[in-house]
Amino acid sequence: MTRYSRRRFLGNSLAAATALSMGPYICRGQNLNEKLGVAVVGVGGRGGDHLNAFIADPRTTVLYVVDADEKVGQRACQRVAEKQPDVAPKYVRDMRDAFADPNVDIVSTATPNHWHALIGVWAMQAGKDVYIEKPISHEIAAGSALVAAAEKYQRMCQVGTQCRSSRALIDAMQFMQVEKGIGEVRFARGLCYKRRASIGPLGDYPVPDGVDFNLWSGPAPDTQPRVTRPNFHYDWHWQRHYGNGDSGNQGPHQTDIARWGLGIMTHPVSVITYGGRLGYQAERQDPNYVDAGDTPNTEVSIFDYGDKCIVFETRGLSVDNCADEELNRLFQSNTGGKIGVVFYGSAGYLVQVTYAHCIAYDKEFNVIKEFKGGEDHFSNFLDACVSRDSSILRSNALEGHLSASMAHLGNISYYLGEKNHVSPDALKQALADVKSLDDNAATVDRTVRHLVDNGVELDKYPLSLGPLLKFDPEAEVFPDSPEATALVTRQYRDGFVCPTRDEV
Repeated sequence: MTRYSRRRFLGNSLAAATALSMGPYICRGQNLNEKLGVAVVGVGGRGGDHLNAFIADPRTTVLYVVDADEKVGQRACQRVAEKQPDVAPKYVRDMRDAFADPNVDIVSTATPNHWHALIGVWAMQAGKDVYIEKPISHEIAAGSALVAAAEKYQRMCQVGTQCRSSRALIDAMQFMQVEKGIGEVRFARGLCYKRRASIGPLGDYPVPDGVDFNLWSGPAPDTQPRVTRPNFHYDWHWQRHYGNGDSGNQGPHQTDIARWGLGIMTHPVSVITYGGRLGYQAERQDPNYVDAGDTPNTEVSIFDYGDKCIVFETRGLSVDNCADEELNRLFQSNTGGKIGVVFYGSAGYLVQVTYAHCIAYDKEFNVIKEFKGGEDHFSNFLDACVSRDSSILRSNALEGHLSASMAHLGNISYYLGEKNHVSPDALKQALADVKSLDDNAATVDRTVRHLVDNGVELDKYPLSLGPLLKFDPEAEVFPDSPEATALVTRQYRDGFVCPTRDEV
């Protein structure tokens, strides 16, 4: 038995019972003379933005910096101490040390995706409010557990889909939904046309010095001593043990906006995906090259919501000139790099061009109105923490769960069809009968042009087509596919088991 299993109340059924027996947790922030204590878990990359946000807000003090990589954690701890001279934060490797401290009111996390849900559940069981980076989960069942935990423990849970707090998006949604500025809207297209280079050859690489690989792996399989990618940090996004590809990295921003604009508060009733991890052989001029990533870099998912539809497209190879004339006009750009959402209305279009800029057009592509303005997402979260009013959260656990699950659903279809290689003509024929509000054939053509322009020989490296999967939005299972339902969750390691929504 480890020291944590002896003295911590987190991570097992007895822990939850003990936490409940303590009665409702009173946030110290209700005493406005005190600051809210914060622990930030995972402080490389985006975690640095979390630290900066809490340092800058007069309502909070960073008490803990948590990271499984001691070098990363200690550097961040020093930076915080320089900016927050009155209270020096403490560095710890294991988040449970911070969760056990009653002076911690808030846990904020920007770890790899596979940790997000369990951190949130553990923190809320310990009476903490949580800010969780997108995607809220690595798999569907874990996201559902977070939603249940937020409700059961009455905690504030904000998800890092910060476009929900963008003034440009808020005003654009008002224009589209309330003012009916582009007429009836039932279809949205999300785009992640974003260059992603190879992460290096598949191989055996050492765990960096100072990294506790057991803690870093957490709920995911502990593959030590085998790390198969050259760059330990960040490139985990493109390995499915830990990340969800760009559909789960960049994607939750755009799919969240698409759902928001269409007024969708449920899972889709079906999904189908095609794509592949393609093109790196041509780039390296090596037909035998094997990239260390195993998530698709080219991916298109069609989500059916009955009377509404969302399509999400990922392009990871060079995006120079990979769009078409209509998308170029809507984004006011002739370059292929496009990250945003297009809403197709009966009287026009609304386009999210950047996180702080939207444009509305009529049917002739004349600009009707533009919307600009930044976001205050962390501030909105702290407003809810202080007021104890979860209704003011702009991106709560349920919103985050529904958007993250779109990535998971799309990837499940892809993974089940990964070996089902098809020609472009066969792909268009297969999609001809798939219910969609998109022009499925035109989207296939655009996808194929992108690959061919990047040197992909589709006869040697073909696209894959996943199965059309029916989904039960309430039960969160695939009624016709036990194989797909098995991918709604994962096998967790002992000591790092994320409970189900019925177990939290």
